[in-house]
Amino acid sequence: MSSTTTRELQGADWVAPDCAGMNFYDCDPGLQYGVSLYLPEDLRAVVEPKMRELGRLGGARLDQLARTADRHPPILHPRDAAGRDLEWIEYHPAYDEMERMAYGTFSLHRMSHVAGVFGWPDPMPPLVKYIFQYLFVQGEFGLMCPVSMTDTGITLLRNTSSRDIADKYLPRMLSDNTEELFRCAQFLTEQGAGSDVGNIEVLAKRDGNHWRIYGDKWFCSSADAEIILLLARTEGAQSGSRGLSLFLVPRNFDDGSRNTYRIVRLKDKLGTSSMASGEVTLEGAVGYLIGEEGSGLRQIMKTVSLSRLSHGVRAAAMMRRCLNESLQVARHRRAFGSRIIEFPLLRRQLMKIMLPTEQALSMLLFTGHVMAAANDGDAEAEKLVRILTPLLKLRACRDNVPVATGAMEIRGGNGYIEDWVNPRLIRDAQVGLLWEGTSNINALDVVTRAIPKVRAHETLATTLRAKLDETDGLPGQFRGQLSSQIDRATSFAEGVSSSPQQEDKARLAVTALYNATSAVLLAWEGVTAGRKGGDARRLLLARMVLDHRLLPQDPMAPGENRFDEAAARILLDDAPVTLTEVLEVLML
Repeated sequence: MSSTTTRELQGADWVAPDCAGMNFYDCDPGLQYGVSLYLPEDLRAVVEPKMRELGRLGGARLDQLARTADRHPPILHPRDAAGRDLEWIEYHPAYDEMERMAYGTFSLHRMSHVAGVFGWPDPMPPLVKYIFQYLFVQGEFGLMCPVSMTDTGITLLRNTSSRDIADKYLPRMLSDNTEELFRCAQFLTEQGAGSDVGNIEVLAKRDGNHWRIYGDKWFCSSADAEIILLLARTEGAQSGSRGLSLFLVPRNFDDGSRNTYRIVRLKDKLGTSSMASGEVTLEGAVGYLIGEEGSGLRQIMKTVSLSRLSHGVRAAAMMRRCLNESLQVARHRRAFGSRIIEFPLLRRQLMKIMLPTEQALSMLLFTGHVMAAANDGDAEAEKLVRILTPLLKLRACRDNVPVATGAMEIRGGNGYIEDWVNPRLIRDAQVGLLWEGTSNINALDVVTRAIPKVRAHETLATTLRAKLDETDGLPGQFRGQLSSQIDRATSFAEGVSSSPQQEDKARLAVTALYNATSAVLLAWEGVTAGRKGGDARRLLLARMVLDHRLLPQDPMAPGENRFDEAAARILLDDAPVTLTEVLEVLML
């Protein structure tokens, strides 16, 4: 734009656009490469057009619906017109339309459970599901909680429940018709039982061939779901987590009458406003035991682990939306006669958003890919998923918060105004720190369980070294640095795990493992793409992880940072970069 044209801008002409009209698949080269890297060609030919369709909706209709639903949260009606206690939740039509997209058009809750979605003859591998979640959440975050709970509930009932229960409820849980669908919720939290579920007080009393359940559940997302999975203490059971059992509680009986529990109120939440979370009082509600009595925590933790992975995917998605918004501003906003993307300090800020975003994408792609082998019984893959899940949940969800704040700052004052998407991204980012385990809980899961009980860190280190061995074309010095960081992170994590006195370093240890893993994956992706004649830019991101996440730096050291500046110019440009060009910059 010439200076003359700049002087001709007036009023609203100066305001940088948002992502309206963008296709969130087409503008994400890292995702496109991941699809080509991890999915076989025949499957890719089926799902990629659907991914592109969802990417288009994410920047168009889905985005419009999400904005509307956020402004019109659900409303609880305690009684019907005749005064009966048949409370129901009213949703805005925008939310209903988003449900039809999620459950119907794209079958997000069922695609990994049934054959035939998009015409594919088998259930979709886990990675496909997580990619669709990643694209959907860039438009709408709140709805993904009910979708994920329904997906994980299907897994649990298939693996644990009796044949009678499965035959009765699974067909409607697997429906893609929202008028017939049984959504699933999981009510675990009580006033005294958050992370410490051993404090659960809700009581289950046997009543013939079922149970009667009494007490309060404190945080119940998707409060009006047709099926509830909840933990309760059976009458006479021991205290603590070993006395907990898992129950299925239907909202309605076969004759259409309501089960005996009430939605007392809806939570007035900071974020996820489109989705109803509430408090529920169970007044002798009929429930059916799932699995063996006393095995409830073990059973529900399988769904919690899957939900944690989904939360990591959602955080990666929201960071990508933040990056997209930030790039739109940087490429269109003009100040002091230039586009602001040309200012070095702004480019540095953009890289602080891009780096964790791309780390999370690489981690979710690899974890989703490995999960397919784990589901088929591969013991080593099971160990990998066991440790990769809390790594991604902790780090991506924590990174999402400063990324959302940074994106708001790049947009400037408009980023603080509810007309724009940034305030919603900031609010929604916070929930990843809370749901399905706080950062502390996920860190302790790694250092007190995944490492000492299954030695998952050793499997991870072996896998990463194998990735390095197959990454031909890496300069020897850089390869050595990556290998060294694998060793250091693994040793540090094991040391923290073996010493109770170092529990305060648990999050540092998990972060080190996450950064070492993502650095190797980014290097492998970049070199693999470059050797095939594709875009090798992800190798530069691997160097940035080393420099800014793993290696010591003196922030007051004099001189220019030639690598960071050269890498930022490449990474903030959409033009593909050859491996030769990347290698020239890599060793600056």
